[in-house]
Amino acid sequence: MPPILELKDITKRFPGVVANDHISLTLESGEIHALLGENGAGKTTLMNILYGLLHPDEGSIIVRGQEVRLSSPREAIKLGIGMVHQHFMLIPPFTVTENVMLGDETIKNGFLDQSSVAERIREISQQYSLDVDPAAYVRNLSVGAQQRVEIMKILYRHADILILDEPTAVLTPQEVEDLFKVIHELTAQNAAIIFISHKLKEVMEIADRVTVLRGGRVVGTTRPSETTPAMLAQMMVGRAVALEAVKEPAKPGEVVLQVEHLQVLDNRKNAAVQDVSFEVRSGEVLGIAGVQGNGQTELVEALTGLRPVAVGTATILGQDITHATSRQIFELGVAHVPEDRQADGLVLTYSVEDNMVLDQYYGPPFAKGLVLDRPTIQQQAASRAKEYDVRTPSLDTHVANLSGGNQQKVIVARELSRPIELLIASQPTRGLDVGSIEY
Repeated sequence: MPPILELKDITKRFPGVVANDHISLTLESGEIHALLGENGAGKTTLMNILYGLLHPDEGSIIVRGQEVRLSSPREAIKLGIGMVHQHFMLIPPFTVTENVMLGDETIKNGFLDQSSVAERIREISQQYSLDVDPAAYVRNLSVGAQQRVEIMKILYRHADILILDEPTAVLTPQEVEDLFKVIHELTAQNAAIIFISHKLKEVMEIADRVTVLRGGRVVGTTRPSETTPAMLAQMMVGRAVALEAVKEPAKPGEVVLQVEHLQVLDNRKNAAVQDVSFEVRSGEVLGIAGVQGNGQTELVEALTGLRPVAVGTATILGQDITHATSRQIFELGVAHVPEDRQADGLVLTYSVEDNMVLDQYYGPPFAKGLVLDRPTIQQQAASRAKEYDVRTPSLDTHVANLSGGNQQKVIVARELSRPIELLIASQPTRGLDVGSIEY
């Protein structure tokens, strides 16, 4: 029996880069096939080709023994191919039912037939143990529940080849466990899954086979029983990678950040941070842990001038920043790596070059009065891109066109390439490969 999906010699070129270089792989019914690779290795390009968002320059796609040409996601969905993107494609003010039927509306007597769609959602939810409420508003759902809605969208369209792009990147450990149960339920009913991840431990746990890409090429396919996380990391990066941080004992110095009795309100005016006090000294790392949605986001926003403080105080090197602006805080030597790189860390329609100086564009050496000093900006951006291994066809490329990991490197390069007293990094390794995490 032929594989449910076969990719043969898929090649895709962009100006200055070969994103996919004669990639071949197969996917069997009921199989979980993990796809590993560094940021920019070509994983997302390959999946966008499979989902009809891009066209290959060479090679063929064979679905259930028949060669196909995919001109759009609609064509892919008709063939049973569905994709859950790393950044969810949901409309928060809509209900689950409205999100699921969007683009595939059911009409009855001239009106949207939401009740029959909701019933179908309940059936699928029960069949695959998805636990999705058709009437819930997406904006009120946890990240894990939103992801189940994304899976529901493609199952509603009868997909049995599922592409999961970084599906655990924003999930808590409990939500990862729940997702894995759903995945096993899907494969038990003969769905085939391509699982893209940077988390080697999860790949070892869930995958039947693993294909590793490096520089746009397949460097090998193996099984978890025949390999180790260290071997997979070496295949991905091309060298040995330290999978655990080597850390000297801290030698704390003076207090840099002092937070006392802080209260911060969320968007609904409820206390997200309540009576929180701590200090951070030079030479130490303070970790803040907790399930997403328990005040970490609001705390970071308050400390970086993005959200007002209701009660309490915060000082940096003795200077009160409780009601300071983001620029005032930045100029005290604070760097910020935000948890949502696309919403808060980058201007996606700007070039890599311009994003590299977003924090300092308004003064020397990048501006003379009201005029930007383009040669200096270009020189600095090239230096930072080289030092931080930002992989981009050119510095003029829109940052939206980089992989998620390379977008993160742009932020880190910008924030750490100046003298700083305090770094506030929120989920800094989200979506990064093992080599980038190590760096």
